[in-house]
Amino acid sequence: MQRYFLDSDFDEDGNAQILGDDGKHIVKVMRMNLGDCVIAVAGGEGFVSEITDFLPDGVIVSRKGAALSANEMPVQVTIACGLPKGDKLDLIVQKGTELGMKAIIPFEAERSIVKWDTKKGDKKVDRLSKIAKEAAEQCHRTVIPDVKSPISFKQLLIEAEKFDVRLFADEEDAKSTDPNRIADRLKNVYHKQTVLVVFGPEGGLSRKEAEALVEARFLSVSLGPRILRTETAPLYLLSAMSYEFE
Repeated sequence: MQRYFLDSDFDEDGNAQILGDDGKHIVKVMRMNLGDCVIAVAGGEGFVSEITDFLPDGVIVSRKGAALSANEMPVQVTIACGLPKGDKLDLIVQKGTELGMKAIIPFEAERSIVKWDTKKGDKKVDRLSKIAKEAAEQCHRTVIPDVKSPISFKQLLIEAEKFDVRLFADEEDAKSTDPNRIADRLKNVYHKQTVLVVFGPEGGLSRKEAEALVEARFLSVSLGPRILRTETAPLYLLSAMSYEFE
């Protein structure tokens, strides 16, 4: 059953409008009729909803029954990644959404080759948000991950103060004789906590950045003996957390 995220909540009678691109998708692509059902998501809950009327740019749906069971990860994981090259950020957003990511914060790392174009920045964030929305619909989530505008490393350290648990992927940790395994770090993470995990761009985090993260009460974590690409590392971590908590 097709899933659509509503721009606003259901009204008191349990009705809502699906407009814009989603409304066009229902009418022109799916060619649905009166009485057909979709899953409409509002406020973090999904409901089987029946199409009761057509509008010039969409449809009206009426929810049926109680909310469907949610499938969100029991811990809220935000990924902070150093700006990568090419379309790697697209991949991280899409696959991170499928793996349960709560939000993503790109940041300008010391070794980031890419420089964020502020003039085109809003359009890029909008495109990434659309990727997150489509991925959330595809994997039947009830929350669309929040795609933040890129920030500086110093701003990231300030933002980190809001989180219960702070981790960062460290290549030097992985090379040590006694690496801090993901399983060991996750022993002190509990349901409903907020977790921020920082990943470097191509080339990883600089030692200066790693030291600053430790001073900001981040814990280093090893992602195993092999060096992972910048777009692979967050997905590895999210998969491990899904295994641990789901």
